[in-house]
Amino acid sequence: MTFLSRATRPAAVGSSVALAVAVALLAPTSPAYAASNAVPTYEVKINLTVAALDATHAPSAAVKSAFGITGSAKSRSYDYYDTDGLALDAQGWSVRLRHKSGSSFEETYKKRFPVTNGDIDAALTTANAAGFDSGDTNYDAEVDWGYAKQTLSFSNEKSHSSSGYSGTAMPTSTTGRTWLVNDIPGKLENWNSAGWGKTTLQASRAHGPVTAKVYDGAWGPSDDAAIEVLPVVGANGTGTEYVVELSFKTSSYADASDLHADAIAVAEANGWLYHGDILKTRLILDRY
Repeated sequence: MTFLSRATRPAAVGSSVALAVAVALLAPTSPAYAASNAVPTYEVKINLTVAALDATHAPSAAVKSAFGITGSAKSRSYDYYDTDGLALDAQGWSVRLRHKSGSSFEETYKKRFPVTNGDIDAALTTANAAGFDSGDTNYDAEVDWGYAKQTLSFSNEKSHSSSGYSGTAMPTSTTGRTWLVNDIPGKLENWNSAGWGKTTLQASRAHGPVTAKVYDGAWGPSDDAAIEVLPVVGANGTGTEYVVELSFKTSSYADASDLHADAIAVAEANGWLYHGDILKTRLILDRY
């Protein structure tokens, strides 16, 4: 009753309106929700020993049969670009220039986030806080699932004409760097501070080139199986070592889990399994 009687007086009405406005201004606003976490695809990557290769350093007939590899060898060459001190790698970034025979050059800018104790959701949330979420269609999210390690990555893919380059020939370090700097995505360009990524990439050089042979096929729930055989210079700077990587791509976590377990079991049973994870990016950065 008291409230109604005061509401009939103009002065009180004005006071009530003012109070309502003040309360509205002081009240907490509804939280602004960021885009949801990205939804990744999966690539299982299992390293094999050189026992999986024949005398020509190609996968043996038994290995091909065991993992559904039916395609003939396809060559591809690539360089990774970083400073001598590996400043990009220290921030979880890798920049790669790759050339497949008969194709344009592929420019890949990739940001990695570690996955701890198999908690992919936690890694996706960390990435979201850094600006890598489901709303950013410039980057593809993928979980690389190795023998004992998982890594979440976000890749931005661009291309450059291969006119004037035959086979898998690569450009000079200076030319390749110019292409990559000109096409640098915004997230990398301003990663630590305005212009940090661009300045860092401008100070980089090519680590490589390396040329791999890839054999394609299909196995189990994956219609994108492959074995890559990558010759790299030995750790002491001489000789050649062979990195053999068996991989399967799928959009399903359940399928990736099955592929991971089955591939390890088959490789182990045949004496082909390398008990560890070889990160090709870091290997090439360190040795070239």
